[in-house]
Amino acid sequence: MQASSETLTPPEPTDSAAIAAALRVGLRALAKAVTVISCRHGARRYAMTATAVNELSMDPPSMLICVNKSAGLFTPLTEGANFCINILQASQAEISALCAGKVRGEARFAVGSWRESSLGPPYLQEAQASFVCRNVSKLEFGTHGIFVGQVEQVYMREQKDPLVYMDGRYGAFACTYPPGSIPERRT
Repeated sequence: MQASSETLTPPEPTDSAAIAAALRVGLRALAKAVTVISCRHGARRYAMTATAVNELSMDPPSMLICVNKSAGLFTPLTEGANFCINILQASQAEISALCAGKVRGEARFAVGSWRESSLGPPYLQEAQASFVCRNVSKLEFGTHGIFVGQVEQVYMREQKDPLVYMDGRYGAFACTYPPGSIPERRT
């Protein structure tokens, strides 16, 4: 579905298929940091690329992730596996592609320096930041599971250059307004 520069007529409130199609098009305008969610379940490691990741609370420090029920990561998370949210750097698009389905299983860990956290899930040493989370709550809604993780460990790099995904493309963040330089609003 291609969006034009014209304003689209909203679908009827009862047409859920049309609303879902419009939502997909509208969400293409939402730029998001690219993350790889990783976990360990038994002897097996899992990883998947995701943008459906958000901070939840600072008290207690927590994050939430949304995972499609068809994803390999869904079952381990449903069974309580702890997880790690790795925010990728702009130079790590290859890792994102691997974990988005280009390869399966252990091959998703072929690029990058993956380390084991003391809580279990692997973390990417070169990520912008990695949040190791204890899996504390889950909810299923529609096609997805929503998992809440209490943040137990944080690994960070000083340099901030995140990989960003928008409109089906990868990019990098460009600072248009340095801190403290937001233009004044004219009335």
